Amino acid sequence: MATEQLSVRDRSRRLYALLTERPISLYATAALRIGYGLLYLGFLLREFPHRDEIWGPGSPWTPELAAQLYDQTGWASMLALSDSRTYFELCYTLAVVVSVLFALGWRTRAVSVFFALVVASFHARSIFMTDGGDNLILLMAFYLVLTACGRRWSLDARRAARHGAAGDGRTAAPTNQLRGARVMLVTVLHNCGLIVIAVQVCFLYGSAGLYKVQGGTWGSGTALHYVLNLELFRPWPELSRIADEQTVLLAIAGYATVLLQVAFPFVLFGRLKYPVLTMLLGMHIGIAVLMGLPLFSGAMIVADLVFLPDRFYLALRYLCGRVVRSAVRRAGLGKPTKQAAEGLPPTALLPQQGGADGPADSRDRAVPRVPPSRGVR
Repeated sequence: MATEQLSVRDRSRRLYALLTERPISLYATAALRIGYGLLYLGFLLREFPHRDEIWGPGSPWTPELAAQLYDQTGWASMLALSDSRTYFELCYTLAVVVSVLFALGWRTRAVSVFFALVVASFHARSIFMTDGGDNLILLMAFYLVLTACGRRWSLDARRAARHGAAGDGRTAAPTNQLRGARVMLVTVLHNCGLIVIAVQVCFLYGSAGLYKVQGGTWGSGTALHYVLNLELFRPWPELSRIADEQTVLLAIAGYATVLLQVAFPFVLFGRLKYPVLTMLLGMHIGIAVLMGLPLFSGAMIVADLVFLPDRFYLALRYLCGRVVRSAVRRAGLGKPTKQAAEGLPPTALLPQQGGADGPADSRDRAVPRVPPSRGVR
């Protein structure tokens, strides 16, 4: 009994330390910030020729209809404050600028709030005029407000590094009690926001898979056949026709889709998550191409990035840097770096990941720690 109580107490302490000591998966949240910022920017630019019909004064979903919906749902939109075309154009320009600044990570703490308000306003203005991908972007925009998504790969991080801001991200003994409480609050909000994002994605996949299980067409393996023959989702009719002829592959793809979505929440804590994420990536690319839903597919692909550890992003950054340096050397525009000349392996340049993604294993112990920046979001 005493041993069991000790085990429960030890787990509670570990959970408390995980939530309060340091922000986890900072590179993953940075990837989400960049991904959703660029995705919404692309969405706004793609719909620029049709902006008036979707959100502007010329929309068939008139401000009066929107106001009736607001009375029922409690939503609001800054676009509904005026019917002036000049005001609408200013709001659209503001949305584009905010999306760019959010992706770049400039004053992320404040800009993330503006980004969430922009997404919510455009979503609420014409809720029935888009393809549904902005629903997930809306949720993630609000969740990212809680996270420290500007501490990596951002202008904020670059400014902090230039000013000499350094630290390991832990809530060490503060010189000021108020500052220590603030650091802990930011850490807890970030970690809780990250958990909420992960749970949201698991819920989306799990509920979608369970919903498909109840359908007869998915059970018979013919669901994708009917999807490929819907006129609304056939941007490339000839390509859809060719895909529809592969009846066996379509049946296998349908069963695999249901299996992946139902099993997704249960494979996140093992190595199976990497092949599952890879197959889900292929599924979303197929949806984007065959069904013409790039915004929805892009939103899901970016959401999946939250499950990749920081080691992955650091290795990816190293490999990309190595490719760029190699291309520069071949072009004769620069000299090889000291690390490249010495032939150091990728792990020699990567910081230890034990505190951010779980207990350090033997490989992590051999990697020197590089303290991340501190004091920016």
